[in-house]
This record gives sequence, C-alpha cells and structure tokens, in this order.
Amino acid sequence: MKTKRQNEILRMISAREIETQEELAEALRKQGYNVTQATVSRDIRELRLVKIAGDVRAYRYALPERSETVIDNRLIRILRDSLSSIDYAGQIVVVQTLSGSANVAAEAIDTMEWPEVLGTIAGDNTIFIAVRKEEDASAVTGRIRELISMG
Repeated sequence: MKTKRQNEILRMISAREIETQEELAEALRKQGYNVTQATVSRDIRELRLVKIAGDVRAYRYALPERSETVIDNRLIRILRDSLSSIDYAGQIVVVQTLSGSANVAAEAIDTMEWPEVLGTIAGDNTIFIAVRKEEDASAVTGRIRELISMG
C-alpha cells in the first residue's frame, strides 16, 4: 500500500502543482487513500521531495534535480566496488554483488533511467534487472561491464 500511495504522490506532483502537505493529503483521500498529515509528511521525506517555485502557485512539491555526472560517477563507484558477477538470460540481467550491496547498486541503476530497463529487484547480494526485449539484456550487461571497467 505504501508503494502504491507513494507512486500516486509522484504521479500527482507531476500532473499538477501541489503546495502543501494538507493539499496533498486531501488529494490522496479523494483517490481512496486513508492518510494522515503525519503519513504524508513521512512520504514526502522518504521520496525526498523538495519545494520549488511554481508556475501558477508560489511553491510546489517536486523531485530534486539530479546531475547525470554525479549519477554516472556514483553508479560506476558502487558497481566497481561491489559487483561480483553479471550475466543474463532472456529479458533478465542478474547482477551478483557483495553482501548488503544490492539495494544501493539497484537504486543507482534505476537512477540512470536507461530506456530499456523496466525496473530492478534487489535482495541482499543479487539484483534482477528486467529489460524490455531479449536483445536489451545483452546491451545492458555490456553497458554495465563497460562502466565498471572505466577508471
């Protein structure tokens, strides 16, 4: 439920300007979510939303801007330091990492927003990367290998 609610928050703030927690809570209630101001506040913090100048209103919630260079460097460092192996089968790329490293490495991959990547699932030391087409698995595997060999 939390993930669905947070995805709804992201959808809402991208569709229209929402200025306050109360306004966001009300919009969620209209969509059938039973939320309190404390729940919305926690979601805002967990999603790392920021307030930026709005077009219509004074301020609105948004995701923070991310620098591609920072993302790339972080991905390379995380993967280089934690990757044990990488392979693929069908439309799934399987990445093995050091114990405890898979979640942060998967988040870094997600943040890259590669168009062929549908999403990642991470355990303690394994990441499954779902790709759109079978040939994308080879391309993503090659791209990750290329990134970790840079240096």
